[in-house]
Amino acid sequence: MEKRIGSYETLFVVNAALPEEEIKALVEKFTSLVNANATMESVDEWGKRRLAYPINDLTEGYFVVMSYRSASDFPAEVERVLRITDGILRSMTTVAAPKKASPAKENQPEEAAVAESAAE
Repeated sequence: MEKRIGSYETLFVVNAALPEEEIKALVEKFTSLVNANATMESVDEWGKRRLAYPINDLTEGYFVVMSYRSASDFPAEVERVLRITDGILRSMTTVAAPKKASPAKENQPEEAAVAESAAE
């Protein structure tokens, strides 16, 4: 049975009370895990942010979003490792929507034609 390749995004929140070196080590651990088993598209470190509600009496977390392409069974493995890792407060993996051309670029020729006819 062939495996389907899909686009996924994983967001995880690291305990911001940890030392900066440990936070960087956790981020590196998961980026290397994804790089070893999938095609990494981007890693966005949002940094330290206030949580909407306290988690384990903590009010701040360090947010990281990874976008990658992988086989359909790999995101479950990433979630499993995130759940058992100390220092991770929350995580969520979603199927990323396919990227479309922006509507502004598609409508640009029509808008130019309308502007030219209005000028005449």
